[in-house]
Amino acid sequence: MLDAGIKTQLTAYFDRIIHPITLEASLGDDAKSQEMRELLEEIAGLSDRISLDLNGREARRPSFAIRRDGSDIAVSFAGLPMGHEFNSLILALLQVGGHPSKEAEATIAAVKALDGDFSFETYFSLTCQNCPDVVQALNLMSVLNPRIRHTAIDGALYQGEVDARQVMAVPAVFLNGQPFAQGRMGLDEIVSRLDAGASDRAAATLNDKAAFEVLVVGGGPAGAAAAIYAARKGIRTGIVAERFGGQVLDTVAIENLISVTHTEGPQLAAALEAHVKAYDVDIMALQAVEALVPAKTPGGFAEVKLASGASLKARTVVLATGARWRKMNVPGENEYLAKGVAYCPHCDGPLFKGKRVAVIGGGNSGAEAAIDLAGIVAHVTLIEFDPKLRADAVLQAKLQSLHNVTIITSAQTMEVHGDGSRVSGLSYFDRAGRATKQLELEGIFVQIGLVPNTEWLKDTVDLSPRGEIEIDTRGQTSVAGIFAAGDATTVPYKQIVVALGEGAKAALSAFDYLIRLPAEVSEAA
Repeated sequence: MLDAGIKTQLTAYFDRIIHPITLEASLGDDAKSQEMRELLEEIAGLSDRISLDLNGREARRPSFAIRRDGSDIAVSFAGLPMGHEFNSLILALLQVGGHPSKEAEATIAAVKALDGDFSFETYFSLTCQNCPDVVQALNLMSVLNPRIRHTAIDGALYQGEVDARQVMAVPAVFLNGQPFAQGRMGLDEIVSRLDAGASDRAAATLNDKAAFEVLVVGGGPAGAAAAIYAARKGIRTGIVAERFGGQVLDTVAIENLISVTHTEGPQLAAALEAHVKAYDVDIMALQAVEALVPAKTPGGFAEVKLASGASLKARTVVLATGARWRKMNVPGENEYLAKGVAYCPHCDGPLFKGKRVAVIGGGNSGAEAAIDLAGIVAHVTLIEFDPKLRADAVLQAKLQSLHNVTIITSAQTMEVHGDGSRVSGLSYFDRAGRATKQLELEGIFVQIGLVPNTEWLKDTVDLSPRGEIEIDTRGQTSVAGIFAAGDATTVPYKQIVVALGEGAKAALSAFDYLIRLPAEVSEAA
């Protein structure tokens, strides 16, 4: 299953294994069990520190555990962790084998200090880019704390469990048999959910921080670029973000970032974070911002209030809060979110194998989603409000060539229907025939663009009718000392490369603003 190049790389990685480990396989007579056996045999053959036991007793077949010999330390996979999860497999082998994690010492200590018995199960799909972060975090926790157990489950392989537990979006995490969380989470966020006092301690730490000269709000491409450019000027720089990477984390193939022929969203997000960490930037993650209080006097300190109750002060602020998926805003959409209504076809598409789904939106995103889903589901209905699709001609041609795709134009989605636990269909208004019609289906993927994350800025800085932060050519907002960049602003063309440039420009403008302050102001505490 593994080519020669990968085997060579893995052999070098496995030299880092300190403690012998055993792969305990629970297999059946099916094809997937045979594939798993072949994979595990190949892995075990690459290191004398890895052995294979084919007499596993787990009920899920195929599945396997990676266990440190002579200990209770183990992680489990139900299904073949290939695709985006292959890195999760390699990390698990190394960490169970004693190779140390690069996580912050404080985070590792917090995991080890968790008091209680925690049995986690995570349903993932092999095409999900958000899933590895969750799988890897929980795997590491089970290595660090013997009272934590984790099994990563391929939802497409265990469709019966997915249906029984009504899992319709991944990653879906269960704790001790009960729903715990859905969506991307990092290690710190998981720990904070388990440790009731973590948020209070974090808030107290943030309140004690000295004022920043530049405080960046948002961790996407614009925010990362702004933090780097500000830090390079040698001034006190901070970046506060709910999640590092922003919308980039939900992006699949990126092929138009100049000088990078191809990358994946999570890879780019990780590279952005690593670049920021290479400079003297105070990174404050997992922090939602809820208010901005501008400085009372020119050159004074603005205040950024956080949802945790903490607040930060800064001489200048760069707003780079990005955007999120636009919702249809129709009855039933919120009620059936993650119960059939989804926004990431790459993540959740495999859960709808053999089912009927709709894609809302006829732009490039909608067309690409419909094309991808057509290879998985029984049938795709693409619904577009306008009289014709807005996607590129090449995508439209591909759509029309697919036998299991129906395109409906001049249609306005009116309502999402369901049985209380999952989606059963939708209603749309036929704008040409002037009639309301219904579709029976099991999933709805919404692909109708983005909305800026700026609600919290109303009555603080000027916003456009679309809610975008109004900026001038220098990234300056309507408030002195407050700058903005990226998808949250009025800058045209919401592209990663544009956001990077705008973030750099906003930071340079903030620095220019600082050096032009009167000496008595800039030196004031």
